[in-house]
Amino acid sequence: MQESPIKPIHKAHQSPRCLARTRSGSPCQAPAVRGKKRCRMHGGAKGSGAPKGNRNALKHGARSREMIELAKLLRGMRG
Repeated sequence: MQESPIKPIHKAHQSPRCLARTRSGSPCQAPAVRGKKRCRMHGGAKGSGAPKGNRNALKHGARSREMIELAKLLRGMRG
């Protein structure tokens, strides 16, 4: 196959695309990281993603069942 002098085909254009979806719902247009199915922005890069033992999802407990019952009890004592 002879390459056109006007529009050369680059390896980045031929590489597989990221399989992630953007916030608008359209597919990501970035090339996937070599050997992975996602681009560097969607989790294909080394070290990307949540850390092991993710503490971001922990709750503080202020709205737990015990705290709500305690608040009701204290409101009842105010009386």
